[in-house]
Amino acid sequence: MEYNPALPIYLQAANSIKRDIVTGKLPPGAKLPSVRDLAVEYTINPNTVSRVYKELESEGVCFTRRGMGTFVTEDPGKVDQMKEEMAGTLIRDFLEGMEQLGFSRSEAITLLEKQK
Repeated sequence: MEYNPALPIYLQAANSIKRDIVTGKLPPGAKLPSVRDLAVEYTINPNTVSRVYKELESEGVCFTRRGMGTFVTEDPGKVDQMKEEMAGTLIRDFLEGMEQLGFSRSEAITLLEKQK
């Protein structure tokens, strides 16, 4: 994984896990990798992974069962909410970029509709 220096690594790792959840790569109830395994996979410090898991737990994206590990939420509403939030971010970024190019919102939408 390549990291963006403008955003904290733990947030980038958390967003990557969220993306895997909303795309179905990590289904509801799936066991997440151990802290050590994820640290190796993402080439980050285990303390950073712990922070990632704490962040995801505080958002309700995952939960921990003591002695068993960390698991993806089983709440389909939470997954739908994350998907909608991620889509909103992509749409806002797209529209901001188009506005910077001088397109109005309606012109940007028209161009988008023309694409196949």
